[in-house]
Amino acid sequence: MTGWIILIIVVAVLGYGVYLYNDLVRNRQLTQEGWSGIDVQLKRRADLIPNLLETVKGYMSHERETLEAVTSARAAAQAGSNATPEERAKLEGALTGALGRLLAVAEAYPDLKANTTFLEFQKALQGVEDEIQLARRYYNGAVRNLNVAVESFPSAIIANMFKFTKAEYFELENAADRAVPTVKF
Repeated sequence: MTGWIILIIVVAVLGYGVYLYNDLVRNRQLTQEGWSGIDVQLKRRADLIPNLLETVKGYMSHERETLEAVTSARAAAQAGSNATPEERAKLEGALTGALGRLLAVAEAYPDLKANTTFLEFQKALQGVEDEIQLARRYYNGAVRNLNVAVESFPSAIIANMFKFTKAEYFELENAADRAVPTVKF
């Protein structure tokens, strides 16, 4: 009888260990899925920028510094596509700031504000920014779940055994970058 009790306890412990391992794998996969979602939205934004710049160039020929800031920030963000979430957040924050300055400067050009192509790109860019925000929330929620599982007992034991690590949140460090630029036309 004692042998059966011990066998049942061992099977229960092993079963619980398998459950914890699978939960860690699921959380890691959700985190990777979330990061992929952010990456897709950032690529969509990067693809919109050259068209927006082409539309704006004709109207803002003497605003070369602003246009170059957006171009260089976009290039840096694309070059950092394999960076960690923390590094990528810095690069994307710089791009967001440069785009905000571009849209703010565009306010001084009445013909540009009336250009339907510019308005379409601006609307598309706002839509992508909203999607980035949603993807970032999803990713950060998945990271939270993974990090809790990696640090909580008893799953921390399984996490350490199989080398699961905490993931980084995707956060903007600069408070000014957190604010979505408001542009009134």
